[in-house]
Amino acid sequence: MKNKKTNIIIISGGSASGKTTVAKRIANDILKDESVINLSMDSYYKDFKNLSQEEAIKINFDHPDSIDVNLLVEDLNKLKSGQAIEAPVYDFTTSSRLKITKHIEPADVIILDGILALHIEKIREMGDIKIFIRTHDDIRLIRRLTRDMKDYGRKFENIIEKYLETVRPMHEYFVEPSIKYADIIIPYYEGNEVAVDLIATKIFSLLKK
Repeated sequence: MKNKKTNIIIISGGSASGKTTVAKRIANDILKDESVINLSMDSYYKDFKNLSQEEAIKINFDHPDSIDVNLLVEDLNKLKSGQAIEAPVYDFTTSSRLKITKHIEPADVIILDGILALHIEKIREMGDIKIFIRTHDDIRLIRRLTRDMKDYGRKFENIIEKYLETVRPMHEYFVEPSIKYADIIIPYYEGNEVAVDLIATKIFSLLKK
């Protein structure tokens, strides 16, 4: 059992807002020598391997029902109690979990990033510091287009259709309103190192308590 308190830092914001970039920058670069890990909610999407390709394309990954909340809460509690976890590894090209898992050791600080991390109450309540990254919609759309075409091989028309049908409405209904739960709201853009350094400095102070 762990004696030292584990702090959970939640970083939320819209799709392609820079959440994971900020989380990884802090955990893997700025505080790489400290007891800090990054856990992404993207790993905890439900397994849709039994769906056909046509059905899989229609999955609304921006809706809370697509997240395996119980497994994520279970893993967070394990990490808080000093136990290692086997985190799922998700394949977005097949909308399914891979057979392999990612072994993650416990740490003094867990940075959890996810678009719905502040909306879902069970997750939100576990956060010691809650951050919302606000990025202009047009920037997020351009990033999403670039990512989905390059990483997942999706067609431009399909990305735009999905954005209009699910991504934007879910952002307006679930993600954007969750900003009211944030302790800190950060305007993020490439090169905003001041914001990243401020978060890292706060986390470093928690580690030294």
